[in-house]
Amino acid sequence: MEMLHDLNLVNLPLAAIEVGQHWYWGIGNLKIHGQVIIVSWFVMGLLIFASLAATRKIEKIPSGMQNFMEYVLEFLRDLAKNQLGEKEYRPWLPFIGTLFLFIFVSNWSGALIPWKVLEIPEGELAAPTNDINTTVALALLTSLAYFYAGLSRKGLGYFAHYVEPIPVLLPIKILEDFTKPLSLSFRLFGNILADELVVGVLVFLVPLIVPLPLMALGLFTSAIQALVFATLAGAYIHEALEDTHEEEHG
Repeated sequence: MEMLHDLNLVNLPLAAIEVGQHWYWGIGNLKIHGQVIIVSWFVMGLLIFASLAATRKIEKIPSGMQNFMEYVLEFLRDLAKNQLGEKEYRPWLPFIGTLFLFIFVSNWSGALIPWKVLEIPEGELAAPTNDINTTVALALLTSLAYFYAGLSRKGLGYFAHYVEPIPVLLPIKILEDFTKPLSLSFRLFGNILADELVVGVLVFLVPLIVPLPLMALGLFTSAIQALVFATLAGAYIHEALEDTHEEEHG
């Protein structure tokens, strides 16, 4: 205990412990991570620019950016359709597609763009998805989406599935709703942060040519993480809609 006092760890509040340095922006009493907002704006701007470039002059026989974006749209349509079915996927395609594109471009921006070259007052720029605040926000949006799906279809009767088939399952089903966003957020955050840390350490320790295979693998896993997140979001929404379908047919 004396050793702990000497190290000044006993009275250290846990809330004061942080990982890394952050550039905070103050808005009243609210503090936000400036570097995360900057790169998030960049990602959103890139997506908006690509959408405008693809739709600026639509042709019957697509080419260039229009052809590429139509391929992306077809991929997203198949992704949503596989999870939600032919009858249900259309209203949820914008949400699932936006999740996938934002996460995908965010992940690749952290792997391909040398953000560390740009100096900011504190911390450093990086992919938004290597910040736990971003991944938790995306996971909570997914939770709101599948709650909305169930409530919009069945109203308050949606909550009846918490006590079916027997009421004793109520605590387990409530716990399940808490674990869904936790697993989504920590899976994405952990994989992206670990990948950037490994590549960063190897680039520092060995010549650039050695980490290149790991960087290529990182691009692949970053794409897979975006696909997994969007797929699970669609599956959760489908689960909420399927519960109400079973109640209606029962």
